[in-house]
Amino acid sequence: MAQSIEPNIADLANGWLKSYNLDYKLEQESVNAEIDKALSDYFTKNGGAGANRPDAKILLQNKNLDFFPILIEYKGYKDKLVKLDTDGQVENRTAKNEPNLKNINAFAVNGAVHYANALLHHTSYTDIIAIGMTGYKDETGKIHHEIGVYYVSKNNLGAGQKVGDYSDFSFLAPKNFDAFIETVKTLQLSQEDIDKLKEQREREIDQSLKRLNNDIYQNEKGLGENDRVYLVAASIIATLGIAGKVAPLEKADLKSSTEKGNKDGDIIVRKIKAFLDEKDIPTEKKDLILRTLENTLTTENINKVENGESQLKRVFTKIVDDLGIYYKIGLTTDFTGKLFNEMYGWLGFSQDKLNDVVLTPSYVASLLVKLARVNKDSYVWDFATGSAGLLVAAMNEMLNDAKNNIQSPQELTQKEIKIKAEQLLGLELLSSVYMLAILNMILMGDGSSNILNKDSIKDFDGKYGFGKTDRNFPADAFILNPPYSALGNGMNFVEKALGMMNKGYAAIIIQNSAGSGKAKEYCKRILQRNTLLASIKMPIDTFIGKSSVQTNIYVFKVNEKHHRDDIVKFIDFSNDGYTRTNRKKASNNLKDTDQAKERYEEVVNLVRFGKSKLNIFTEREYYEGTIDPNNGADWNQTASIDTKPTLKDFKKTVSDYLAWEISDLLKNQRIKEDSLGK
Repeated sequence: MAQSIEPNIADLANGWLKSYNLDYKLEQESVNAEIDKALSDYFTKNGGAGANRPDAKILLQNKNLDFFPILIEYKGYKDKLVKLDTDGQVENRTAKNEPNLKNINAFAVNGAVHYANALLHHTSYTDIIAIGMTGYKDETGKIHHEIGVYYVSKNNLGAGQKVGDYSDFSFLAPKNFDAFIETVKTLQLSQEDIDKLKEQREREIDQSLKRLNNDIYQNEKGLGENDRVYLVAASIIATLGIAGKVAPLEKADLKSSTEKGNKDGDIIVRKIKAFLDEKDIPTEKKDLILRTLENTLTTENINKVENGESQLKRVFTKIVDDLGIYYKIGLTTDFTGKLFNEMYGWLGFSQDKLNDVVLTPSYVASLLVKLARVNKDSYVWDFATGSAGLLVAAMNEMLNDAKNNIQSPQELTQKEIKIKAEQLLGLELLSSVYMLAILNMILMGDGSSNILNKDSIKDFDGKYGFGKTDRNFPADAFILNPPYSALGNGMNFVEKALGMMNKGYAAIIIQNSAGSGKAKEYCKRILQRNTLLASIKMPIDTFIGKSSVQTNIYVFKVNEKHHRDDIVKFIDFSNDGYTRTNRKKASNNLKDTDQAKERYEEVVNLVRFGKSKLNIFTEREYYEGTIDPNNGADWNQTASIDTKPTLKDFKKTVSDYLAWEISDLLKNQRIKEDSLGK
């Protein structure tokens, strides 16, 4: 094998950097403590913890005084610049979604992007330039080199985007750097690419959560399930930080001291308090959050120091190392929802009351939001919030709609604040689940102000929980996945919520027996002042691994009585295009195998506009019929199949029979000929 010419490549490239008078640092040298620490905390290229050492690193500022870390990795072989996957992304993960150490070690760009992710995970820098360079000598001894320049940022979820083609490093020279950053800032990912990256990141989150939960479950004794939930919530809030106001809590800040008032738990509580104070969260809500988390954080056992470290510091370190990057790059996913599913998966549902805390998958949440016609001006509520997954989906839909329709940046900022502070309301009774809902909304940019720890049936009067507490919440969109053990399978929540609304739409996913007799009286009362627009039969395995009940989505128009002749759209959505598995070790238990995204879009269009939107589905799956408003048990209908044969059927049967006759004759003829031939 040819010998590596890495020293020659490094010499050539570092010579350029020197000629531009740049203050670059070689692998053993320090740029600053934050970057050094991030590189040493991130798992190394060979797996395991330890130092990551880019061959060269520089910290540059542009004209706006924003800092951009530049990380450079050299190799010395032909064809070792970059390894991409089939989607054209830097391939740093294996099919099992684990770090692809082979690529990270062998290819210059892959190594540099890996280092950039360390900074994204462990520092406050959100825009990093990763550069790879390799080369070889031809038969005359001349050096040929190639360069790969990639932008790794919060915006591309750490995946990295190619910036352009360069023959040297002069784009880093002071006179060219501003123009280079302008180019970087214009890089746009298509929505499709972003969705793909999100899906990949979400699969990684699932794996990280499983690993983390397993680790805490196996190795950290004495922690109840609520403690685990609260520890994760506390660790994440403490490390979020608020730019310029509250520094994120670092692992090194926890000294595992036994001094009263200075134990690790006390330090985390102080940091959370500082964070909540800056967030302007109402006092009674802040006190409730602090009280809840304090109960776990300040217990004696968790702060007891053994071998120089408390259990609390150990768990905090695991959480930050495993999850830090996901909430830092601002994934608009139901992050705590995944966390919640993972945490409660360990309980084996020993407590019956948890048996029906089943989270809505994010793609179903997004469907409900669209069916309830949520837009930037909607006021959305959910009477059984869980981890707030449905409200997160609604908030994302509202923010996207605002972004697409408001031209003025100032007006858009005001609208975004209003959406989060005033246009969402959720109710959750279980206190540990309530904590998760709050955490989720804080992570998503803080739509947590009106998430209330109340019984929506007994204690809720329809008013804002915080802020305008004397005013009714003007709800015009209702989304719900109720606990199925509630009265009428959860139809009691629907009756109460719709009864407090003056207009709008509602979309609920519920056990389908609610519409076929189990909740008859509720259904009849609901139809006295609301119209059933659609009944959608969902795949039986929608909640695979959690519950195997048949569910339907019911869509209502609010405050308009249902008439006998009102058309209801019945859709059989048993095939939604996804294939689900429930394998514990699978890297992805949800695969789009048959136009799933298009099918979901078509269902939304069918409910809104009717059969003119039929495309993938046929009239066998889409049926328009009527219900009797005084029946209450006829909500789950399907298209009747006409069994009377047509002339066309008869002709087809005859032609099939004749084709069979002829092929049989020919087959027998061949057998005869073969036996005679012998």
